Amino acid sequence: MSLASTNKLPPHFFHVPTRLMGLDEEIPSASGNHQEQSYRIVIIQEGEGLLHADERSYPVFRGSVFGSGSLTEIKLESIRLTPLRGLYMEYRCLCVDDSASYGLECNVPIHDIPSEILRLAGELESIWGGADHGEPFQLQHLFIKLLQEIHAETISRSSSQQRSWVEQALQYMEENYYKDLTREQMAARAGVSPEHFSRKFRKHTGRTFNEYLTLFRIRKTQERLLTGSQDLNTLAQEVGYKEGLYLSRKFKEAVGMSPTAYKRKPKRITALNLNHTASLLALGVTPELGVYTPWLQQTPYSNHLSADHRFDPYALAFDHYYETIASSNPDLIISYDSAIENKALLALAPVLELPFKTMSWREQFRFIASAIDKDAAAEEWLSRYNERVDHSNEVLNGVLGKRGSAIVWEFCAETAYCFSGSFGRGSQILYDDIGFHPPAGLVDEGLHRRGYVEAAIGKVASYVADHIFITSLPNHPYGLERVKALFRSPDWRHLDAVRHNRVYVLNQPELFFGYDPISSQAQLRELMKVLTGHHKFA
Repeated sequence: MSLASTNKLPPHFFHVPTRLMGLDEEIPSASGNHQEQSYRIVIIQEGEGLLHADERSYPVFRGSVFGSGSLTEIKLESIRLTPLRGLYMEYRCLCVDDSASYGLECNVPIHDIPSEILRLAGELESIWGGADHGEPFQLQHLFIKLLQEIHAETISRSSSQQRSWVEQALQYMEENYYKDLTREQMAARAGVSPEHFSRKFRKHTGRTFNEYLTLFRIRKTQERLLTGSQDLNTLAQEVGYKEGLYLSRKFKEAVGMSPTAYKRKPKRITALNLNHTASLLALGVTPELGVYTPWLQQTPYSNHLSADHRFDPYALAFDHYYETIASSNPDLIISYDSAIENKALLALAPVLELPFKTMSWREQFRFIASAIDKDAAAEEWLSRYNERVDHSNEVLNGVLGKRGSAIVWEFCAETAYCFSGSFGRGSQILYDDIGFHPPAGLVDEGLHRRGYVEAAIGKVASYVADHIFITSLPNHPYGLERVKALFRSPDWRHLDAVRHNRVYVLNQPELFFGYDPISSQAQLRELMKVLTGHHKFA
């Protein structure tokens, strides 16, 4: 991406935003009016997908940005279970002397942009359409600041190497920390002198080579202490030390207490996503910081929650994100292993990384409980939940008898997703707990292999099931019209589930988004309500 112009840059120019909308709306077609002198920006805040620009396609995900002129056709397509969320913006360049206009343009998207750009985009979205009479120039200021940050980032990208040797050295250390690594070995791998290696490494990480290696080994030791390994001699071998006594001494220097004392100490915990926050709440533990949806905040589990315990990781630039977590003084951070921020957070505390959506919610719940010595509480909770499941099955045996097939749909603006039990959205209840099974067609399409199937809204009727559950509808008129068109179509009306009133429109996306103990319990209750036609299970 570069600041492109077709002429010498004019001495006086102004960029004015003219349109801002979410990606759940259809991106307008390219303008054929050359006098408009407008430009377009797409910023991805969540999800993963493809950006089609004219006749080429590019992968995009959280932290991607794309800029183009008004004549470029742009279309977005989600390729994972989480729909793309972000902003589409148009702006015009006004020139005092009628010179040719210019703006941010690129041939391909750039990725992993700084969180400050995401924060500015979110703030701009929040005030768009609502005039702030106290600060009449706030929107203009935010937009120009956003352009400046994107431009600065693209200039920085163009002047730096794709991957520096320091980053390659860090990756090698993190993959081989248990080996006998030395500064001289790492310098030789990088092709630089040991002295140059030390200077650049410290400038990049803020630590010497030995300090960084020790920190990484101690964090791994803390993680293993919390997840089952107790023998210090064994632990020492696992993390790169020769014997347990030396490990114990290094541990105490870094953490301020012995490994045994750390294991027994009540932990101050920060949870970086909704599912792990809810798992802690179900165990009777309120994290020092956690991610909450409005739905979760309204449950009895959050009765004593204060604003100090809540944070939105997507609303903070990384510096503020890091500072907020640091201020909670955590002893343990819980996150999915796919979070790009985890590595930087090791300076604060060990990061307990759970595989992203490859463990069932029960496995995640037990894993977290074991790490904080709450195994008994977890088993008690699961026992009560399983009693509800058993009772639900007894009732369904009388109401439905043989369960048959079921499918769970989540509708977005253009696309619909259905899920396997490993991806939640209520499917873990239907398939794993109360006896339904996925339609054979979904299994043939690799539902269990990928965990989800994506379909255009107009094609949803081609997936036949005895029971159809809709957990989320589009939140924009454009998407709702597509769903209404589906419901009016002959293919939809001819489905057995439609003709026999076995379509259940729940439209509770926040409740069904959770893949955790609290959400699963509520999802079971809601599913039983519609399947039995009464509120016996509330």
